[in-house]
Amino acid sequence: MLRRLYEWTLDKAGHRTAPRWLAAISFAESSFFPIPPDVLLAPMCLAKPQRSWWYALVCTIASVLGSLLGYAIGFFLFDKIGQPILEFYGMSKEFSDFSVKFNSQGWIWVMGAGFTPLPFKVITIAAGATAMPLHILLIAALISRAARFFLVAGLLRFFGPPMKLWIDKHFALATTLLGVLAVLGFIAVKYIVH
Repeated sequence: MLRRLYEWTLDKAGHRTAPRWLAAISFAESSFFPIPPDVLLAPMCLAKPQRSWWYALVCTIASVLGSLLGYAIGFFLFDKIGQPILEFYGMSKEFSDFSVKFNSQGWIWVMGAGFTPLPFKVITIAAGATAMPLHILLIAALISRAARFFLVAGLLRFFGPPMKLWIDKHFALATTLLGVLAVLGFIAVKYIVH
């Protein structure tokens, strides 16, 4: 099933509306959506390597704009929306202790979550809930998200065809590695919050 989804995504990645979907997923992932935009960014870069930088830019801008929604959820709607999102990720109980640490080192958290597999939406919601200065969130999000998406786009642009052959040949291993990275990101957040 995953292989069919991969092939379908790779096919759709070359479609003219793919950048809109990439922007929507990037925006949503910064505030509530569980799937990272890399899932669409990678096949789009493989399908059209010459457009890789454009796709990374779309991802970056949409993700930074989405962080504003995450911030707003944390700032204005923490009890109604932010808390249930944290509960979904299993982090609501530890959040009060975490918020004290977060206030003093918030930009580091944003940078780390923006570049790594840590769930970015948890950090943007935390930024709003703890009233982090908005300019700090935006600068840290812009730097870390750009670094991540341009790195992915660059690797796929320059090493794309061999990487695609490797993924096609070792698809089970590739999806397992991505799954392990995602799980490690969630575990890392739970460990850091404690």
